[in-house]
Amino acid sequence: MESEITLHIVLIKPTPNVVFGLQKGSGSNYETIQKQISTSNDLSFTFTVKVKGERSKDTFPKLSGSFVQGPTDNKFVYIDIGTAAGQPDTLWSRRLKIPLTGITWQDIDSLLGNSMLEAIVAGTDKDGGPNCATVKPFEGWHLKHT
Repeated sequence: MESEITLHIVLIKPTPNVVFGLQKGSGSNYETIQKQISTSNDLSFTFTVKVKGERSKDTFPKLSGSFVQGPTDNKFVYIDIGTAAGQPDTLWSRRLKIPLTGITWQDIDSLLGNSMLEAIVAGTDKDGGPNCATVKPFEGWHLKHT
């Protein structure tokens, strides 16, 4: 059985004056959507993913869709940053990898009505630039009611 769930990413205090956007598609066939220039505010990205699998034989749901990247056992989404997000006038060219691992069948079951799973991630790295590479530490996905 296939269904869809809504995911929401919040970037806390990202590096100012840099464009951040959600990557849709993969390889050389992708576009950056929901582009936002950071100020002093947090940024957020909302999107849907497909959920597949059988509870009786799959320990975790199988996630797919136009925002989902990576191999079966290590799915993630990308936030494109700076020139990677189409901003020509910046020193930054990075991508932030947000893991989809850890989303359980119980998480899927908890999504009723106007709710989604949310990940809260630091937007600035230790060097003062935009956070990039795989998010560490990653606090995981949590239920959010809208």
